[in-house]
Parts: sequence; structure tokens; C-alpha cells
Amino acid sequence: MKILIVTDAWEPQVNGVVRTLKMTTRELEKKGHSVHFITPNLFKSFPCPTYPEISLAMTNRTQLAKMIDDVDPDCLHISTEGPLGWLARSIAMKRKWPFTTSYHSRFPEYVNMRFKIPTAWSYSIFRRFHNAAKANLAPTPAIVNDLKSRGFKSPRVWSRGVDFDMFNPVGSTIPRGEGPIFLHVGRLAIEKQIDEFLKLDLPGEKWVAGDGPERDRLHKAYPKVRWFGMLDGPSLATLYRSADVFVFTSSTDTFGLVMLEAMACGTPVAAFPVPGPVDVVNSGYSGVLDTDLRTACMKALDISRENVLSHAKTFSWESASEQFVGALQKLPHKSH
Repeated sequence: MKILIVTDAWEPQVNGVVRTLKMTTRELEKKGHSVHFITPNLFKSFPCPTYPEISLAMTNRTQLAKMIDDVDPDCLHISTEGPLGWLARSIAMKRKWPFTTSYHSRFPEYVNMRFKIPTAWSYSIFRRFHNAAKANLAPTPAIVNDLKSRGFKSPRVWSRGVDFDMFNPVGSTIPRGEGPIFLHVGRLAIEKQIDEFLKLDLPGEKWVAGDGPERDRLHKAYPKVRWFGMLDGPSLATLYRSADVFVFTSSTDTFGLVMLEAMACGTPVAAFPVPGPVDVVNSGYSGVLDTDLRTACMKALDISRENVLSHAKTFSWESASEQFVGALQKLPHKSH
């Protein structure tokens, strides 16, 4: 099949959405599918307010419709709820084309944290966007159930995987002292709630990788933390292997690929029992979920790294991509 994916999230962004789309594309192409993208890189764009890493495309319906027709796809997937996503949705609805969408982040909660906009307002907009689709793909059963409870009509699971060629227990590590290493990897932004980790009284060292708008404040507030900045995949794998516990603090992520990457390197996860971690971490086996994050961190020190790796291997991009393909809708002009 010729699959067209329209997305407002793409390189040079480094986040779960982009990694998911790239890894899914790799698996789809292995199966003989042809995958095409329409991204902000193809247009003039401007940085998203408060999230400048995201470029918002400047285009119109006529231009985008021509680009879609030039691809002449068999199926259409709209990945994000940005300017390109809304325009593609409008074009598909006018043409009475069936399409799928995906729900990558709990954006209403994110907006509420930053701007105090009630989540009910944002969810009403998101419902309108996604309820036009034949299927709305979400990363975990917990998120699917949450969306259903909020009036989303057709959510279904599109899980995630991990690149075991890159993230695995075998390879280089970073020299360290005797005390335990607690690691956080992610964007340094308010919605990630990194203070919940950094303020904890823990033995050993705290390591953090990532960058973002909270960087300067966090560096000043926590001078004893070891900061690594933005790292590429191999460097992250080295960091994961070197740590004793991976600490995940977000309550707005729908999955949290970094947790899976850490577990693929054998590092147990400590997190809150919220959507995302509840479906990614097998508490007591591959990590510990607890409303008291310090308790989770300390108990995770006793988790077997062999068990952690075993649980990580239950996730694969191959099976996740099969879920993606299974949800796709054949466009009517390609039905014969």
C-alpha cells in the first residue's frame, strides 16, 4: 500500500512522536509498503509558542490538497492536531475520505499546566478533531479507556516498541562512584514535572539528560545534579546502562518511550501509577509504581535487571506496526 502520513511533528525534533513515526515507517517498508510524509519541513513555518522546537507550517488547503494528490495515497493517516493535521482533516472530510488519527500526548493537561486553560475546553477541541476519524490510535489501553470516558468515539490501541539494536544491556557505560545512580531523560519542561524527582532525598547521584525551557531554572535550583544535555541514541543507551534506576515523572505522557528504552538496557523504572507507566511498567517486575516517588525509587533498586529486560522484550515495533496497518482505511478512489 501507498500510505500517506501528515504530521506537524518531524525532524529535527527529538521526541516520542518522531521516533514512533520513523520506527513505524521502517517496519512498514520491511513489509513492502510505501510510506510518504507531509511535514512542516516542506513549508515556510514559525516556531510553536512555548515549544519552539516544533515548527508550525504556513500553508493553505489548495497547496496541501495538491501535495496529497501528488502522492495519490491508498490510505491517509493524520498524526497530529496541528495546522497540517487540521487542514488534512478538512480536505479528507470534504472529499468524504476515511482516515485515521493518532493521540500522542495529553495536550489538554499540558496546556492546563502552562496556561491554566480548563482541560474540558481542550478536550472538546480534541474530540472534534479525532471523532471525524474512523480510528483514533492511542498508545496504551489506559489511554484508550480514558479517551472513551471523555466521549472519543473510536480510540484503539497502537502500541510502541524499542530498537534493541541500539538499546540493550551490552555496550559501553560511564565511569561512576559506588552510590546508586538515579537517571531522568526527557524534555526539561514544566509538564514533565522533573522537580518531583530532583527534590527527593536519595542516596548516590542524580543524572539528567535533555534540554528545554526549564533548563536554566533547574540548573540553578539543583547544582548537585549531573547534567548531560541533549544526547543522541547511542549516547543515551550508554547512559541508561550506567544507571541503577530510571525515574519517570510525567503524568501527561501517553506512553513514555524513554521508559521502554531504559528497560531494554536492563534499567528498572520508578514512576507514578498514572496512564503511560501503568501499561509500560510491570510494577514489581520491571520497575516500581508508587504515589510516593521516593518509595518507588528505593524499591526499584532491588529489581532484577534480567526481569527488566525480559519485560522490555514483550514490546516490538513489528507488532505495533501491524496494529497501525490494521486500523488504516482504504480511500474510496482506490477501492477498485
